Amino acid sequence: MYQCFRLTKGMDLKKEIETYSIQNHISGVILCCVGCLNKLTIRLADGKSILGKEGQFEIVSITGTLSEDGVHIHISASDENGNTIGGHLKDGCIINTTAEICLLTFENIKFKREFDKNTGYEELVVKENL
Repeated sequence: MYQCFRLTKGMDLKKEIETYSIQNHISGVILCCVGCLNKLTIRLADGKSILGKEGQFEIVSITGTLSEDGVHIHISASDENGNTIGGHLKDGCIINTTAEICLLTFENIKFKREFDKNTGYEELVVKENL
């Protein structure tokens, strides 16, 4: 099943996707997101460092898993010079004009997030939806 929605100027990309997932009881994935940001906040690959930048950014790629327990999303964005950076989407990515989001949702499986002591993160657990 597909679901699509649009975010507008000043909205927080991660918070809005997470809220949408919770309110709509979603287990699914992000198919695409087209839009732009004026503030980018990501966690880098070391798992600790947070990068925050202000400016004009085009969302060039986004991917993630969505559940009522939370979301896990990665983003790539390019600046006004075409330089692209990516990482783990954090709160604080603010929409500049728009973000058009399309989701694929699953009816036969349920995504949950449970703490994994080996990674230290809430990790995806896939369960059959009864």
